[in-house]
Amino acid sequence: MYRFLLTPRWWGINLFAVLAIPLCVFMGTWQLGRFEDRVQSHEQAAKQPAPGARAAKPLDDLLPVDTVTSGRPATATGRYADQFLVPGRELDDKSGFYVLNMLRTDGGKALPVVRGWLPGRPGHTPVPAAPTGEVTVTGDLQASENTGTDGVDTAGGLPDGQLGMISAASLVNLVPYDVYDAWVTLQDTDSSAAAGDSTLRPVPAVAPQGSGLDLKAFQNLGYTGEWFVFAAFVLFMWFRLVRREAEAARDVKLGLVPDTDTDAGTRTA
Repeated sequence: MYRFLLTPRWWGINLFAVLAIPLCVFMGTWQLGRFEDRVQSHEQAAKQPAPGARAAKPLDDLLPVDTVTSGRPATATGRYADQFLVPGRELDDKSGFYVLNMLRTDGGKALPVVRGWLPGRPGHTPVPAAPTGEVTVTGDLQASENTGTDGVDTAGGLPDGQLGMISAASLVNLVPYDVYDAWVTLQDTDSSAAAGDSTLRPVPAVAPQGSGLDLKAFQNLGYTGEWFVFAAFVLFMWFRLVRREAEAARDVKLGLVPDTDTDAGTRTA
């Protein structure tokens, strides 16, 4: 009854099922693994102590930035050089901008340092001057921003002295020296001596991308279900086709349905 499974047409159907089902299971398992990795990284991040409770370490000891070192207090010594304003950044639901200065370290490489946040628009709000001379800063380490980071301006066309994205790739075209592929945000802005709108407010460190239960994590979980459902659908359709073909062959054998091949041969003769 099941000899039809060896026909050329069914060889193609069988081959498709044999290849499609393991592929769907593999892709579903891979997506599930991605979701579990995000859950694990989220749990690890939740268990980590607050940045202020951890001892600061030299910058070079924490590079490159990853899910473990992101948010850790880092120290660096140098002199402030170029200053940039980063517009379109919100803090406590208020619009403003970051004040970023390049810290030229003794090795010649520069570290982007966000000294703080100010409300308003660049050019309309007074900006406190950066300290002069050699300074040692301690700030929470952050990875370079990318086009998917909240607040990043990718439209371009910003005035001189403004920056849309805090990243080494953006800064290397604006300064004549090497830049660290990371930046720090100061939590001690020395703003107690300032007053009014020119008071720099510290910018909180953010969790590294891919370490939380964000929309992408649940997308991975949704894709997992889709791949497993598709694998089950392929298996269901294969069994349904086999059953329908077997029933048709049985009906022909019992004479309930005429054999089309035999009838065609009779008419030709």
